[in-house]
Amino acid sequence: MNDHDLKQTIKNIAVDLFNKNGYHGTTIRTIASEAGCSLPMVYYYYTSKKDLFHEIIKVDYFGILKRESERLDSSSMVDFYTNFILNVMHLNSYEKKIYRLGIKVYLSFDGDEELLSLMEAWEASILPRHSAILLPHLKGRADAHIRIRTLMHLLENLIEGIVVKNKVMSEEEIRQEISIVLGGE
Repeated sequence: MNDHDLKQTIKNIAVDLFNKNGYHGTTIRTIASEAGCSLPMVYYYYTSKKDLFHEIIKVDYFGILKRESERLDSSSMVDFYTNFILNVMHLNSYEKKIYRLGIKVYLSFDGDEELLSLMEAWEASILPRHSAILLPHLKGRADAHIRIRTLMHLLENLIEGIVVKNKVMSEEEIRQEISIVLGGE
């Protein structure tokens, strides 16, 4: 096994264990044992459990968010947000596990103060980012800001159902719910 493969194996095992046992319930020793390598080998790639967990959240989780948002391109906001949810639903199982860890940190169920602060800053940016996307499409609507906030709650709910509960929804169901919130756009 080459260096890259071992590093990825360590991370894969860590993602599984962090999902199963949480950040605080997972040890580097257990990760090493399940990866079939020595403890010093894990420390060769990651200076600490915190370093490993932070890479999974800061690089992998936020990388998935960035990649999926960059894939979207539509003049219809209903299509835009429907496609985002469909893309989340079609993540591979490993990426869903990473996404699940991100949700746990976002909901303050796991992680540390540094990651919680990062998530709080990211959360504070959600409404302004989506307002910038949606306001031009909702111009002239007195309830535009209410619709945007409601859409953010709907998206959170859909994503949590898909990623945490493995819920499957049809494209039509997703489109209908988003369309109701956006007022038929």
